[in-house]
Amino acid sequence: MTDLTTQKFDDVGECVEAAMRRVGPKIVLVIPLGMGKPIAFVNEIYRRAARDPGIDLTIITALSLNRPAGKTDLDRRLIGPMAERIWGDYPDLEYLKAVREKRLPHNIRIREFFVQAGAWLNVESTQQDYISSNYSHVVRDAIAMGANMLAQSISARGQGPREQFSLSSNPDLSLDMLDYFEAASAEGKAVVSVGSVNRRMPFMLGDAALSRPRFDLLLDHERYEHDPFCIPNAAIGDVEHALGLNAASLVRDGGTLQLGIGELGESIVYALQLRHQRNDVYRHVLGLTGVADRFRKTIEDVGGFGSLDRGIFANTEMFVDGFLELYRSGILSRRVYPHATLQRLLDDGVVTERPDEEMLVAFSRAGMSHIDLREFAALEKCGLFSPGTTHDGKYSLISPAGKRIEADLSDEKLRTRIANECLSRRLEGGHILHGAFMLGPRAFYSALRNLPEADRTAFNMTSVRWTNEPGGADHDLKMAQRRHGRFINTTMMVTGLGAAVSDALDSGQVVSGVGGQFNFVSQAHALPEARSILLVRSTRTSGGKTASNIVWNYGHVTVPRHMRDIVVTEYGIANLRGLTDRDCVAALLAVTDSRFQGELLSQAKTAGKIESSFEIPEAHRRNFPETIAQALDAMRRSGFFSTFPFGCDYTAEELVLQKALPKVLTSSAAMTSSLSNLLPARIALEDERIKPYLERLGFESPRDRTEKQLQQSVARAVAEVLGLL
Repeated sequence: MTDLTTQKFDDVGECVEAAMRRVGPKIVLVIPLGMGKPIAFVNEIYRRAARDPGIDLTIITALSLNRPAGKTDLDRRLIGPMAERIWGDYPDLEYLKAVREKRLPHNIRIREFFVQAGAWLNVESTQQDYISSNYSHVVRDAIAMGANMLAQSISARGQGPREQFSLSSNPDLSLDMLDYFEAASAEGKAVVSVGSVNRRMPFMLGDAALSRPRFDLLLDHERYEHDPFCIPNAAIGDVEHALGLNAASLVRDGGTLQLGIGELGESIVYALQLRHQRNDVYRHVLGLTGVADRFRKTIEDVGGFGSLDRGIFANTEMFVDGFLELYRSGILSRRVYPHATLQRLLDDGVVTERPDEEMLVAFSRAGMSHIDLREFAALEKCGLFSPGTTHDGKYSLISPAGKRIEADLSDEKLRTRIANECLSRRLEGGHILHGAFMLGPRAFYSALRNLPEADRTAFNMTSVRWTNEPGGADHDLKMAQRRHGRFINTTMMVTGLGAAVSDALDSGQVVSGVGGQFNFVSQAHALPEARSILLVRSTRTSGGKTASNIVWNYGHVTVPRHMRDIVVTEYGIANLRGLTDRDCVAALLAVTDSRFQGELLSQAKTAGKIESSFEIPEAHRRNFPETIAQALDAMRRSGFFSTFPFGCDYTAEELVLQKALPKVLTSSAAMTSSLSNLLPARIALEDERIKPYLERLGFESPRDRTEKQLQQSVARAVAEVLGLL
């Protein structure tokens, strides 16, 4: 049900007009990152500012995403059908097109604190307007920049007086921004909040569910609804699978997990499922790669080889589809409750989720002599009490039958009465995930939309300030809930002394952004039992040249060396916390690709950071891609470690073409002049197995000489990918 104070609109122009009347021509608009952007509203306000230089528009956001369009004719032929199938009717952000085409008007600025990885390196306006800020500090920084308008896509269900609203994918910043806007409005400041209803967004509960709209303006018409932006599942190769296996061994049963999006996150999920459901296979493959023997002590100290029978809890800034997979597998099953003492007793196995007199005894032994009003309110949220039980605000509980019972837990007779007359049969309100925003494949959103309500209540979408920060008034509760936290993130490079390079190049050019990585690294150091785990591919290949991602030094770092903790490569685990610089170097050498160990060791010796007589142990000298490939190939013959273990949005032809088209761009120019190129192309054209790929791109009947050349180039490239030449 909408508040009487909320204005409802079915026309975007009228909604924008009303919003602008409230704040005037100087607009500082905050919109969510990723899929929560209200595109129709944002495009309309952008168009007005683009037409009228008297409007001063600043947009504060992150991760602005448009459907891929393709730079060449070949790209567009491949992407066109894929885009319709995968992204549906998701509309483009007009400001993003303007930024890409370098035609953004001077009166409009786009300030982003996180951008699509690698997509904006050479766009000056994006590089210059990037805000380097921890995710949990963005609300603070937006307010300091004068934020006076908030707009967001929201989900809705029900009709009329039973209509409910949810912040859906993005309570991350909006919960705190709405608090600020309500306080600012009460002080007479010119601010406005806008909710744009999109019923195709998943309806999420927890803190994301709104008891009232909380927005000043509500845009609600089906023509402004659209498919949310999705990220198709990525292919998982040998390196990613090996990284996932190693990282999964560091997760503690009964603990807490943070994951990110992409193939590395999915590889960890796959490895955790293997560890839990086929523990024999999991142990065997770790033996084949050599990780089980070489890093056994770290695995046993930090994580474990066993199955995850007690389950894990997710405290993550990003709710990715992998967590839903873990939930279905029975791994994401450790529930947390909003009461620190109760949480500790549950995790220590002192009590169960069935309230009884023994639970009251345990409370008393833990120091809770009375259930005062504050304790009652917290325990009521946990479902401890039967419906109808109240508190008199002083010393007593009032049972559903109206009987007054002094809430003295030190008295055996009173405990018995409370247990018999006031306690519920089972705790409720527990969560298996706290997440701040979501992004994932199309099937992920569909699964969330179709979740049974009992399952839906287990996922709490909440503020990024809650997920990413360990401190504050709730520090004791966060410590209890986030036991054995394993906060796993990825990084681009690691230096020889343990610093991590995750968001920018040494030139200062931003690749993506800090996001919440530093939040979770610092959280791992702040919480007892927690660890920060950074995953890095040991090498990268560009232009045919392979280089190490473990380098002696680099001109920019995201995580400084004094925050070093655990670094994981496909070759093993470097447990760096508390080590001397010398031992840090030795630990990183053990997980460096062996082709580059000598150079790194030499640099460390030159710097005097390791003794000149040091030699890399023999056990760590076989860090080659072939070692990983041989181990995984043996397992693939038994059906494990597929490229797309969680499904694929692409057709078989599209997967091949994605590998083939880069070859076309480098070979087509020489096609007309080189007989050695022409003959294989003509042979490929005569192969019936090539025809489906040519038909997919519309090259079955070339119309002119240019298309004929492209047809030949594509045929040869596809044949090479398929191993036919």
